[in-house]
Amino acid sequence: MAEAMGAAPVATFAEWMGDVQARVERALEHSLPASSHPPQRLHLAIRYAVLGGGKRVRPMLTFAAGEAADAPAERLGAVACAVEMIHAYSLVHDDLPCMDDDVLRRGKPTVHVEFDEATALLVGDALQSAAFEVLTARPLADDAAAHVAMVNTLATASGSRGMAGGQAIDLDAVGRSLTLPELENMHIHKTGALIRASVLLGARCGHLPPPGYERLDRYAKCVGLAFQVVDDVLDAQESTATLGKTAGKDAAQNKPTYVSLLGLDRARDLAEQLRRDAHEAIVGFDERARRLHELADFIVLRKF
Repeated sequence: MAEAMGAAPVATFAEWMGDVQARVERALEHSLPASSHPPQRLHLAIRYAVLGGGKRVRPMLTFAAGEAADAPAERLGAVACAVEMIHAYSLVHDDLPCMDDDVLRRGKPTVHVEFDEATALLVGDALQSAAFEVLTARPLADDAAAHVAMVNTLATASGSRGMAGGQAIDLDAVGRSLTLPELENMHIHKTGALIRASVLLGARCGHLPPPGYERLDRYAKCVGLAFQVVDDVLDAQESTATLGKTAGKDAAQNKPTYVSLLGLDRARDLAEQLRRDAHEAIVGFDERARRLHELADFIVLRKF
């Protein structure tokens, strides 16, 4: 990817990632209620759950897809906030004692531990609503119908046909053996749905011909599954200090994972195949898809 003569140097992936993370952090700081605003304890807990942690993979996917579609940065910032709020709400609820019952998230006590269970429940509820406030506060597409479709995309990805449904399948699968197609179906919903929405919403902020959206959809499905496969591998072999959350929790709870079904080596091979498939899906794009390619590598080649 040679630079044009006299053109400004293209930012490295690390530089681009840091810039997006900083942009999203500032946008979230601005979008979330101040902790001084009543009810103060709830707003303090909301900010605790969202700010100052996480890799912001979903917002990065939004920005990368938006760059491929020549989308305005201000639109992408709003969408990135919305998807990160939905993601944060899901983590707060997933950590509750009635769900995965975890005490550590992003290297610090989970919200229900730091505050209490009732507050954690309300944090998730409020963040879900806040995501749609952000998504509907200003025009994010060139026409109203396209904007409504974006809202529908995020709602579907978050609900019983997406992330929440995947969590229900996950809870029901504890102690049971799943086939590979059943495991993939669970994670297409639980993890993949919001990752897919992050990509598609970013693209919808700009302009692409229909085949472009289809290719991005394929890319998003591949990186969404790859993300979960790698998470399962890391959960099986990394420490709690490295992960920032309780390591080995899936095995301890007798949950089906790609590692328990395939073993470590075959799970790594699957992640690598999904990485190749993601690259292949966007092979027809030009230099604008640079960050999408780099994110596929980042998602799969995280420390094994």
